[in-house]
Amino acid sequence: MYQILLFLHSWLRWFVLGAGLVAVFRAYAGMSGRRPFGKADNAISAAFSGFMWLQVIIGLGLYFGLSPYGLKAMKVAGAMKDPTARFFGMEHIAVMILAAILAQVGRIALKKAPTDTLKHKKALTYFGIALLLVLLMIPWGIWNPARPLFRF
Repeated sequence: MYQILLFLHSWLRWFVLGAGLVAVFRAYAGMSGRRPFGKADNAISAAFSGFMWLQVIIGLGLYFGLSPYGLKAMKVAGAMKDPTARFFGMEHIAVMILAAILAQVGRIALKKAPTDTLKHKKALTYFGIALLLVLLMIPWGIWNPARPLFRF
């Protein structure tokens, strides 16, 4: 079960990143071009938020039950001195949950905004910060060969 969830968690990040990049790009283009906030903008904001929460749910399954770096590792003495255990046990999960909350708050805020320009501006702000946090907290395999970009 661990390998299945880890596989899903690893591959789903690409959907999160893709939806996040498209959402930020559309928000910037809509704000700078003063175009209406359309169905496609609404759909990509929903996709970004939805993929984020799906990723969080899978991540919580790993954290609370299956991962060797999850809650079990945090109960071991000296876990905070181990950079890998600290990253996955504290930093990764906390910042990713914050990013999902920001994406959701952004989705709610843009739906309540009175003008299309303000909707795009709120989407750009919230989704941009959420995407930046995600990019910072992904354990990129580029720097760590033990963490490949694609799991098989």
